[in-house]
Amino acid sequence: MRTIGVEERRARLAARHHLAEPAATVEGAAAGLVGFHSSDPVSVFLSAWARVEGFEPGMLEHALYERRSLVRVLGMRRTLFVVPTELAGVIDAACTKALARGQHTRLITMLDEQGVATDPARWLDRVSRRTMAALRSRGVASARELTADVPELATKLTFGEGKTWGGSVGVSTRVLFLLATEGRIVRARPMGSWTSGQYRWAPLDRWLDGGLPSVPRGEACTELLGRWLRSFGPATTTDIRWWTGWTAKLTASTLAAVGAVEVGLDDGSGWVLPDDLDPPSPPASWIALLPALDATVMGWKQRDWYLGEHAQALFDRNGNAGPTIWADGHVVGGWAQLPSGEVATRLLTPVRRATAISIDAARRRLERWLGDARIRPRFRTPLEREMTA
Repeated sequence: MRTIGVEERRARLAARHHLAEPAATVEGAAAGLVGFHSSDPVSVFLSAWARVEGFEPGMLEHALYERRSLVRVLGMRRTLFVVPTELAGVIDAACTKALARGQHTRLITMLDEQGVATDPARWLDRVSRRTMAALRSRGVASARELTADVPELATKLTFGEGKTWGGSVGVSTRVLFLLATEGRIVRARPMGSWTSGQYRWAPLDRWLDGGLPSVPRGEACTELLGRWLRSFGPATTTDIRWWTGWTAKLTASTLAAVGAVEVGLDDGSGWVLPDDLDPPSPPASWIALLPALDATVMGWKQRDWYLGEHAQALFDRNGNAGPTIWADGHVVGGWAQLPSGEVATRLLTPVRRATAISIDAARRRLERWLGDARIRPRFRTPLEREMTA
């Protein structure tokens, strides 16, 4: 059995995630990661900044909203991603469609338990149809605009009663999420700047001419796993199941379909594509300041080979990563933007003097690039909270 050690895994990551050498385009960077994480809208832009030479927000905005060569979709693990448009149908078939039934059932249960309607299924069907009609009439619309057309969307649903995280949410949030999961609508340009997460919505078949292609699920799973292993392999079965959200049976059959080859790792075994057994060329020394929820730090479930003992400081209790500092393929610290606009760094692992100088240079570049923009991760971690206190 071929063995792939930690140093080789880090070398693969450097090249394939466009960290040792930048990508030429935002589309190329997104393809290398099989999509940017987009649960936090700021992360998409900072992930691109870390990987695309001369990146400015308009480059990503143009790809998303003008060329539409990238699209924001709900995908693996019910997580938002910005992905190459040609991959969106694959993700929909491999991961998203399986979520729709559960989301529909969950919303009907909430409507029933909170007494919104005597026949919640019929109520939801009617409100969904009216919402789609209003959206088609407007072309592109915000939740507020759609609520003006469909007043039922203003109905409040409570959650987490008696819990510190409890609160209420408008039915519009749940209905629009469900319609997106069903592949009927898509997030369009946000209401504010690139830091905003308040999106407008559009009918998917208008936003992307004809909508998403119909792809058989088996074919879609094979395509998705093949792309992901090309970028993230070697990966363990645990990594694959976690990233995709698939069952053990589907994971095993798809590994067989791509002809995955088992390889030895320092802490067990993993999988690579059959034509991906040759070791890569060693990359030049590199550093990167990656944002919260970046696709690289969130790419694997088993993270010791690049994260070391820093999970408690750099992840929240729900497994969301904060901003990280990388040096030659492993995490050495974290960073945060202070209220003043200054970007501060904190090393958790000793580094060479040359590496420390490079980290400070990257910190200053990011600080200049952010300018007057102020960012805060949507999911805050112990180290980030401590640094900004």
